Formats: sequence, structure tokens, C-alpha cells
Amino acid sequence: MTPTGTLIGFDFGERRIGVAVGETETGIANPLGAIDAAANDERFREIEKLVNEWRPVAFVVGRPRHADDSEHVVAKLAEKFARRLAARYKVPVVLVDETLTSATAEASLRGARAGAKRKGDVDAVAAAIILQSYLDDPSHARAVA
Repeated sequence: MTPTGTLIGFDFGERRIGVAVGETETGIANPLGAIDAAANDERFREIEKLVNEWRPVAFVVGRPRHADDSEHVVAKLAEKFARRLAARYKVPVVLVDETLTSATAEASLRGARAGAKRKGDVDAVAAAIILQSYLDDPSHARAVA
């Protein structure tokens, strides 16, 4: 069963985590920003603030893979992050293929403004693309056990 309500989406990275929020009712995802921290305790302090503000019914985490379908080195880290979210917040967490989302996000930002883009902007837009792909078709997501 697909959860109904507010969802928070993440574009997991070793240095930054892009964050987006969306609503199942409207089917629209919006970028929020990025958590720029390498330490897990700092990351989860920021996530805690987001959870308290948005009260999500579920999380959507991007799972990277290479364009040739081979395993991406960050995939296992993203899965571990997803399991930590599930254990900590006791809400459903799903993994969504995020192949090429950062490239799509960069292209989107290039088209949106002439000024320099920040890495956090790219991560946030990538998170919104991941979340939007779930909102558009939840059947392609894999639940975290």
C-alpha cells in the first residue's frame, strides 16, 4: 500500500544529502536544500528538524547505479542510510533508482538561471527528481526491510 500524505525525498551522497518534500495528494515534489555534513550525527540532527517540521508519512531515498546498470559504490551506503531512517523514524522507506538524476538536475538548473549553481542546489533538485519519480509511479520503488 502506498502511503498518503507528506513525503521527504533524499539524494544521498557521502558529503551532502539533497532533500525534497512532496505531497501524494498533489503529486508534486519540491527541492528543499541540502544537508552539508559528512558526520552521521550531524546529518540526523538536520533530518530530525525536517521530520519535526514536515511530519512525513514516508521517506524516498535514491539508490544510485551506473548508466550501464552496474552497482554504484554509493548504493550500499544509500541502502544503509535508508535502513537507519526506517529504524529511527518508524515510517516506511522506499528506494528509487536515481540513475542520471544529478546530470538531469544540473541541466535543469543551467536552463533555469544564468548564474553559478551551488552543489547543494544540484543535490536538492536531484532529490526532487527522485521524489517526483516515486510520486509519478510508486510501483518502481523497493521497500526497505
